[in-house]
Amino acid sequence: MQAQAVIVMGASGSGKSTVGRLIAERLGVDFVDADDLHSPESTAKMAAGTPLTDEDRWPWLRRVGAVLADETAQGRSSVVACSALRRAYRDLLRQAAGGPVTFVHLHGTRELLEQRLGKREGHFMPPALLDSQLATLEPLGPDERPVLVDIALPPEQAADAAIAALSGA
Repeated sequence: MQAQAVIVMGASGSGKSTVGRLIAERLGVDFVDADDLHSPESTAKMAAGTPLTDEDRWPWLRRVGAVLADETAQGRSSVVACSALRRAYRDLLRQAAGGPVTFVHLHGTRELLEQRLGKREGHFMPPALLDSQLATLEPLGPDERPVLVDIALPPEQAADAAIAALSGA
């Protein structure tokens, strides 16, 4: 079987890391959290409440793409938690992967996202940046192999729904 990548995407607070880890564990594949690949400068910028620009994001996305390329080159499937808000960002990630990529979009209401961000501790992304993320978010196109999962589901059920969609069930 050819290695493939699953990118769990969405705005901050959607549960990308939690649901992505669950999907990876259940599929028995590697998990990568793209948040860990941000530069210290970008992390500090976000922590200070300043949204990233495309110029800030491109080097980070290239690092994420390099991880995808490495995983695929080694014949390993992976699940990556990455906001992947714009089509151009997803195009870069898909090209870098060198194999099939499916995007699992964790989507939900602004209110639920805001509520989750308000409860989150120890994360560099403040709730004040939610609106900039939602303004940047471009919907998945049908050619992006989209899987949509509602964030109102508990994480375990969200992971199950994503895996069912990935397997064509």
